[in-house]
Formats: sequence, structure tokens, C-alpha cells
Amino acid sequence: MPPARIGDVASAFGPAAATWAPQHAFHIIGRSLRLVSVYAAYQYLISQGVSISVFLFVCLLGSSALFLTLQRPWRGRPLPSSQLVPAIINAGVMSLSLILWANGLRNCGPVRTILGEYAGAVLGAISTLLFSRSGIVWRRVGGLVAMIAAYYFLSRGWAMSSYSPFSFKSDNVEAQKVDAEAGHIGPSSMLLPALSGVLAAVRRIISRRNSMKSQSKKRLHAVTVTAAACFLFPFAILQLALRKEQPVTQQHGSAAWAYISTILFGVVLIFYVDTFVEDRLHIVVASPKHLVVTGSGIIILEFLYGMDFSLLGFLICASVLGLGIFEATSTDKGHRELEQENDFLKEERSSLTMTTLPS
Repeated sequence: MPPARIGDVASAFGPAAATWAPQHAFHIIGRSLRLVSVYAAYQYLISQGVSISVFLFVCLLGSSALFLTLQRPWRGRPLPSSQLVPAIINAGVMSLSLILWANGLRNCGPVRTILGEYAGAVLGAISTLLFSRSGIVWRRVGGLVAMIAAYYFLSRGWAMSSYSPFSFKSDNVEAQKVDAEAGHIGPSSMLLPALSGVLAAVRRIISRRNSMKSQSKKRLHAVTVTAAACFLFPFAILQLALRKEQPVTQQHGSAAWAYISTILFGVVLIFYVDTFVEDRLHIVVASPKHLVVTGSGIIILEFLYGMDFSLLGFLICASVLGLGIFEATSTDKGHRELEQENDFLKEERSSLTMTTLPS
């Protein structure tokens, strides 16, 4: 009997599986490459004498050059000022979010910084809490409590083997005392990543409301990244002017790889991946499905880089966070059925109006 071909296997699951698998593979690969860039940036930023403003400015400058080359926002229909002004405001939000993100990455490490990006789901939770029915308010409140509990566990170092209560190392107490004095462990340690995640969510909301079409969104994003690089330029020049020469005692990562991976994977590729995932797969950035893909990549990279990592503590924090996001942002069944009925009526009404028009 001849072996089954790939086309036969795909056809056995139906035509939807033939398009479903490559789309999810693109999502997983793009998300994994972005995580690789985060770890490369972390290895470089923990070196002494590295300026965060200069690093972000160079990365945004290279990313803006790629976006302007790919999108060419000056061609085609001119962008109106009603879209350009929010795009420039969005650039200020992006620059502030990146500064908080980079400082959080240097102080808290990749795990807590990446999971802090999902703090933007709090905005969605608050909006659904305000516009939900009174019978399901307790689900929204419970989801918010679960999200706050997850970030509290992360701030206490549950995802790190040196501080996790599920770790059985003899040097647990000594390491905790040393790093607690440095400010890496405590309720305020998740402040920078959480604020960065909230600002990133605000930036996505502004971008989504500012651009109705996908092509317009890409052109406006090129303008936003370019304006963000301009906003960071004076801070980078100021840091270079006031910087004192400090010898780098230990180089943890390659500077070239940190810049290249951040530009290609951390800024440019991830934008197209997130846009594709939202449009085709209908997976929002701050969603439980998105968290599953990110968490799987974190587990693999933590073991590959030999980081201070507690698998059980991380799984508990990520599970509580995902449950909180699901409960706080999910739409109730009745509301979903009402929306589907309204969509059906709109489609039927549009078809009726189309048939009545003269040919």
C-alpha cells in the first residue's frame, strides 16, 4: 500500500485544515522569533554601560527605515490630518511604552516582562465590566482578581527557581535577600512591565480606531514608528552627551545580534504577525490563546538559555493569568447570539437592498 501523501492527509480533515495549519504555523514561528529577540535584547541590556535610550532609538530607526521602504506611505492617496495626528500621538505612547518595557526587561528579566505585556487586558476587563449585564459582573470581578493575583505571584518571584515556593534549593533564602535588596523582588517589581503593557494596549486601541482598512493601518504604523524614533532622538543624544565612560566588565550577549533581532523580529515581523493573526485567525494579542503560544515559547527559551526558572511556578502564574483574562474579557453567550443575529439581519437587509436596485 503506498504511503499517504500530505495532500491526502490534509483533505481527510477537510479544506479548512489545509488553510488552518499554515496560518497557525506562521503565528507560532513569528511569535517564537519575537521571543528570541527579547532574550537577545535582555542578554545585551544587562551588560554594564548599555544605554536604553540609545538602544531603542537605533532599533526604531532601523525599523522605521524598513517600514518606510515596505509601505511607502507617501504613495497613493494622501493620508488626511485626521489620521496623521492620532498616529503621531500614538508614536509618543509607543516611545514611552518602549522605555518602560526596556527598563522592566533589564530589572525583571524576560519572563515577567513578557507576561507584563498582557496587563493591557485590564482595559478590556474594565470595559466589559462597565457594559456587562448585572448577572455576570461577578465573572469580570473574579477575572480582575485572578489577573492581579497572577502579577502578585510573579512579583514575588514564583517563576524563578531562586524564589519560588515550589523550589527546593538550599540557597533560596540567601539569593532572595540579595536580590530583594536590589529591588528585583517585591510588589513594585511588576510596575514597569505592567505599565508598559497597559500603554501598549492603549497604542493598539488608538491604531485600531484610527485605521479602518488593513493597508491604511500599515501605512500609519510606518508613520508611527518613524515619529517614535524622532521622539527618542533627543533622549539618546542627551544620554550620549552626559554618559561617563564605564568599562564593560562582562559582555553577556552579542550587540549586533541584539540590534538585528530586535529590528527584524521584535518590531517589524511581529507587527505583520499580529495584524495577520487578528484579521485571519481572530486572536487578539491579550487573549488566552495568545498566552498559550507565548508561554510555550518562554518555557523552551528559559531552558535553552539556562535561566533561573521554575517550571511549576511559571505554569501556575500563567494559568491564573490566562484564566483571569478569559473570565474578565469573554462575552456571554446571550450577547454573542444577539450579535450574530444582528449580523445576520444586516446581511439579509443588505442583500434585499441590493436586489431592489435597478441593474
